[in-house]
Amino acid sequence: MKLPLQVIFRNVDPSPALESRIRELAARLERHSDQIMGCRVTVEVPHRHSHQGALYDVRIDITVPDREIAIHRAHPRDASHEDPYVALRDAFRAARRRLQDHERRRHRKPKQHAELPRGRISELDPARGFGRIETAEGRLIYFHGNSVLGRPFGQLQVGDTVRFAEEPGDRGPQASTVHVLT
Repeated sequence: MKLPLQVIFRNVDPSPALESRIRELAARLERHSDQIMGCRVTVEVPHRHSHQGALYDVRIDITVPDREIAIHRAHPRDASHEDPYVALRDAFRAARRRLQDHERRRHRKPKQHAELPRGRISELDPARGFGRIETAEGRLIYFHGNSVLGRPFGQLQVGDTVRFAEEPGDRGPQASTVHVLT
């Protein structure tokens, strides 16, 4: 960071332990961008009517060249934000994601989505509404008729080429989505 970190406490007593945690989390942000010029973190309790049940708001303002990234995590109904460390964690997670998105745009790198594996339908049981896909490695993957996208299950043929998303099932691997290619 080119400028020193600013930590501001509003309607809450400053805490050395909390400030130390803020400095640690802010330092971690530099792993995701070397372009951070400055960072300001504000911790506040908006309504100080009672000491019990106060919810913490954390605002993070990050300055990068040509842009300011602002995170305001106000969860008025999230009881977990009675703990300032939870509110910090949530705000810094959001800041990290926004900073990563900024870096991707800056470098013009779109998000990478994994290519779904391909296979061929090797078995169909229309009466029970399921089938199996054979992968290039020869593994069999179960799929239910409700997992098929783009074509009714009844129109599938053995030998159709498909893309599928695999996940563990109760009795082995299964396809959660099946896209028919042929």
